[in-house]
Formats: sequence, structure tokens, C-alpha cells
Amino acid sequence: MEKKIPLRMCIVCRNMYGKNLLTRIVKKSDGSVILDLTGKTEGRGAYVCKGNECIAKCRKGKLLNKQLHTDIPQEIYDKLDK
Repeated sequence: MEKKIPLRMCIVCRNMYGKNLLTRIVKKSDGSVILDLTGKTEGRGAYVCKGNECIAKCRKGKLLNKQLHTDIPQEIYDKLDK
């Protein structure tokens, strides 16, 4: 029996991908925002494709701010580029 791959939606392009193809950004309960490389950190999460086009659109439209309902520090967007 095949293992089911969890799918998540990129907040920019709205396409569904496996969790391993996306980057997760989390707003923790204390209000801090971090890049979640494990995919298991508690908090409200948003997923972005690892492609440069989606990251650029996310930065330009401040989509993480809208999705996570908070101001996202510029360093989070910088970490996404890497």
C-alpha cells in the first residue's frame, strides 16, 4: 500500500503540491514569525512554492502579511530567497 502524500496549497499560485516541495512560514502563539523547515512547528502556517517567481510575488504583494494577519519582518522574506 502506498503512503499518502499530504498536499498543501501555495498562497501565491494556488496550486497544490506535496509538503516537501513548499516552504512553511509559521506565526507562533506568541506572535513571532519563523521559517519552519521541519513542517511540525505549532502555529498558523502558510505555504509558498520554492520557485523564485512565487517568492517574488509573495514579497511584492506582502501576501504573508495578509495570510498570517500580522506584520512580517523583512528578514523572513530574505530567508525565503535563500
